[in-house]
Amino acid sequence: MNRGFYTIMAAQFFSSLADNALLIAAIALLTTMKAPAWMTPLLKLFFVLSYVLLAAFVGAFADSMPKGRVMFITNMIKIGGCAMMFIDVHPLLAYAVVGFGAAAYSPAKYGILTELLPPEKLVAANGWIEGLTVISIILGTVMGGALVNSKVSAMLLGLDFPVIDLGVDTAAEAALSVIMVTYVLAAMFNLKIPDTGARYPHQERNPIRLVADFAGCFTTLWKDKLGQISLAVTTLFWGAGATLQFIVLKWAEKSLNMPLDKAAILQGVFAVGVAGGATAAARFVPLKKALTVMPLGVGMGLIVITMTMVHTVWLAYVLLVLIGALAGYFVVPMNALLQHRGHVLLSAGHSIAVQNFNENLSVLTMLMLYALMVKLNLDINIVIVLFGLFVAATMLLAMKKHAANQREFDSLALIGEHKH
Repeated sequence: MNRGFYTIMAAQFFSSLADNALLIAAIALLTTMKAPAWMTPLLKLFFVLSYVLLAAFVGAFADSMPKGRVMFITNMIKIGGCAMMFIDVHPLLAYAVVGFGAAAYSPAKYGILTELLPPEKLVAANGWIEGLTVISIILGTVMGGALVNSKVSAMLLGLDFPVIDLGVDTAAEAALSVIMVTYVLAAMFNLKIPDTGARYPHQERNPIRLVADFAGCFTTLWKDKLGQISLAVTTLFWGAGATLQFIVLKWAEKSLNMPLDKAAILQGVFAVGVAGGATAAARFVPLKKALTVMPLGVGMGLIVITMTMVHTVWLAYVLLVLIGALAGYFVVPMNALLQHRGHVLLSAGHSIAVQNFNENLSVLTMLMLYALMVKLNLDINIVIVLFGLFVAATMLLAMKKHAANQREFDSLALIGEHKH
């Protein structure tokens, strides 16, 4: 991997670190406001809404200029969203602005990989990116949990800068200040990302034509025999992953008697497993073998159900690492395969925009269902069982569809194909 790739990784690390710390800080703000429990999963829902609503436009935006510049501009939007929370704008609205920046950031972040690297390096690159993203999730959730801790808040508020009055007077403002500095670090790395030299035809600006163009890209990827399977699996993974984030917090509260700042560490433990699985996949699964990992998705869904039988913290750690490892090992090769097919059939930015639309529509749907279950006061163990069965059944359907495709013709021969 070249220096440009590592610069992209550093920028992604700090941006994702801040996103995840901000989520915990926003949850703490809602708790302080005494907001109803069903509003907490809506934070993530508001965050990913932009991925769905702007899908037709962000791909064209990502392809309209060098990807590093796109990442810098969109990271500045995230800083604006964090600042809104600082000036007492409702956390849901402020986090939605951060999501707006993230939605435009993503096609550039992943699209630049296909511009920078050959197809055979995409699984390894995705292993690195996903592994580092997961480490940033671990540290971000732990960092967010620490920042909302009363002792850490008191220490931050006790810092005194001579002459300068930063106007930081509350625990929430102290936490948000640290998170904003993290976003600024990401912006500094964005400025160092090299121009790959990739240029695309003049990007359409007419909204109606952009939507029509996106619809064509959407159809192309879903009709492709490899694209549809990898897209279905990654769509399920991201919807399930976002929902599991909140299930773990509620499960920790009800079954393990853990407060928010301690429960946030469990999310980090799950992410450790994902990082390990992602790293192993990058090492052992070549692109041509990407589809062989699908049974692990079924296993992950069934193992999630065993959370209902766990009531001790050390066993919770072991179980979450195992679930995370299975998730990381099966999603990284599928993600790389999807990026490869998208690059072959479409352009870098447009293919990632289609991927984001599907994955975040899944996130929205699953989070709304989870918020409804919380509002109906459904027992967390029942929620976990329904969740695990849904993941396992959906993965089995994806495997069945792939087997049917293979009976028509050997779609695996398309892996490694050059751009059309």
